This record gives sequence, structure tokens and C-alpha cells, in this order.
Amino acid sequence: MKKQVCSVCGYSYNPAEGDPDSGVAPGTAFEAVPDDWVCPTCGVGKDMFEPE
Repeated sequence: MKKQVCSVCGYSYNPAEGDPDSGVAPGTAFEAVPDDWVCPTCGVGKDMFEPE
């Protein structure tokens, strides 16, 4: 599982950590994150993330 980084603000999504504050459990691959999930830092969608 690769980390993904937000191209707008630089937030790094780490699959090992997930995003529990947004309901994404640790161990969740980026591809399995719901499509309506947004960057917890700047609010952009998944389409603005790139492999780190």
C-alpha cells in the first residue's frame, strides 16, 4: 500500500494510519477510501492526490 499526497496542500494519506477522524480505518488502501472522502487539511477530492 502506497502513500498518497495531496497536490494542493501536501497532506500525506498513509494507508497504515487511515483517517479515523473521517471514518477511514487504519489499514485502508487509498483505492478503498470512499469516493466522497476529502482531504482533511484542505478539502479537495481524491482526484487531487498523487502517489508519494
